[in-house]
Amino acid sequence: MNRITLSMLATTLALCAATGQAIAQGKYPERPITLIVPSAPGGTTDFTARLVTEQLTASLGQPVVVENKAGAAGNIGNQTVARAKPDGYTLLVAYSGYQVGNPHLFKKAGWDPIKDFAPVAMMTRAPQVVVTRVGLPFNTLQDLVAYAKANPGKLNYASSGNGSIQHIAGEMLQQQTGTTLTHVPYKGAGPAVQDLLGGNVDLFITTPASVVSQIKAGKLRALAVTSEARLTSLPDVPTVAEAGVPQFKLDSWFALYAPAGTPADVVQALNQAVNKALQLPDVKKRAEDSGTTTEVMTPAQLGSFTKKELDFWGQVITKANITLD
Repeated sequence: MNRITLSMLATTLALCAATGQAIAQGKYPERPITLIVPSAPGGTTDFTARLVTEQLTASLGQPVVVENKAGAAGNIGNQTVARAKPDGYTLLVAYSGYQVGNPHLFKKAGWDPIKDFAPVAMMTRAPQVVVTRVGLPFNTLQDLVAYAKANPGKLNYASSGNGSIQHIAGEMLQQQTGTTLTHVPYKGAGPAVQDLLGGNVDLFITTPASVVSQIKAGKLRALAVTSEARLTSLPDVPTVAEAGVPQFKLDSWFALYAPAGTPADVVQALNQAVNKALQLPDVKKRAEDSGTTTEVMTPAQLGSFTKKELDFWGQVITKANITLD
């Protein structure tokens, strides 16, 4: 009898300890969640983060806020999340140009895309749109190429920063058309668009969400989109194939990552909440209207995808001979 009593007592104590531990740990989430955007407000990364915050707040029961940490070609924002406590409260809305480009551009980026991050969910994809300021003496991509060949180095193009996908896109365009353009880097798409509108730069190859409203308002001129089909948000803008440069195809993607070591159940909860938000009709429409598309992936699928993209962009960057160190 005594043995049974002691056994029962030990079991009870163990259960109490486990319950106490569970209470101490609490149920995720218990406080606000911060989405770190490694670029300035106004670009597609920022748009993607804000696309789902309201829905995530409702789904998770805690405020989900966006914090922009621009600088060092995205490395500051990425480092912030890589070094954050892996508890699901500090997350990265990653831009592909940074996430799989920077590791090949910097010898010491301060973070590793595979070792330092836990993949959570894919969010959006976007082709690029070749857009110019109004007032230049051409209206088509072919005319731009002809003008650039006749005036080497006279046209300049903006990017979100050295080594960004816009920078790489400009280098690819030059390689494929035999032209010479001058690169002007900015800290994010927002500042680049402002200077394009102000006439300080001539050309920007960027995601549609950054410029679609200005294109529709006639403040900027779109020459082509780098997708196989025209965009519903810009139905009058030809594809690069239609514009005479069929090999110039590329897109960007935006995904959610947590610090490495974040508990699997927290990652899964976030993945389910993001995927649920991305499949809502109004969210999909807002994405489509901006020139992007939502895409659902499991954490495992995003992990595999990230590794493949890391290898692909490594080859592209090496061929373009772009380094930032």
